Amino acid sequence: MRKIKPVLSATELMTTATHIPSPDPRITGVVLAGGLARRMGGRDKGLIECAGRPLTAYALDALRQVAPRVLINANRHLEEYRRFGVPVFPDASGDFEGPLAGMLAALHAADTPLVLTVPCDCPLLQGAWLHRLIEHRDAEGAEISAAHDGERLNPVFALLDRRLEPDLAAYLAGGERKIDRWMRRHHVAVVDFSDHAEMFLNANTPEELAELERRCAMPSK
Repeated sequence: MRKIKPVLSATELMTTATHIPSPDPRITGVVLAGGLARRMGGRDKGLIECAGRPLTAYALDALRQVAPRVLINANRHLEEYRRFGVPVFPDASGDFEGPLAGMLAALHAADTPLVLTVPCDCPLLQGAWLHRLIEHRDAEGAEISAAHDGERLNPVFALLDRRLEPDLAAYLAGGERKIDRWMRRHHVAVVDFSDHAEMFLNANTPEELAELERRCAMPSK
């Protein structure tokens, strides 16, 4: 089993605020919106409004700065998600098996060599930051690059080689569900986002949603 490699320092990053690369044609961006959101009373989180916009809209905006094609993975209200104007697809099983099932469906739905996934409920995410995942995946020749907030891995913010689909399918078929355990089977570049830790703030509870609404409504500096 491979060890996940140490976090790469933010000081090593090439992307700057004054130079944002164009969307990368190798990448399909996917919003993961297939969860049950039990702590939100079972509401479909991707469709919940935050500061006047559905949470999914923020994720799509971020991905469009990185990927020419974007998709949504959802297991409920598929017609409502299609109103965002992008293709929508469910998990293969439909049994709400967690984010790895969404990642597997994303690898299957994409037709590019790489797939970039982000969760639907992090409205402070900025697309410019996601280029770090590309840079370090390319620099290391890794199969996966995943975000780290300075304290822990956030593996749903990940850039995945589409050739991992058979391995991930076998992992899930064996009853496994842990993302970090699956990633350790592969070469992973762990990328430091501690200087933008706000991108990981998500709406797991009504209280967290209220705080995110306040922050999203604040004028940009």
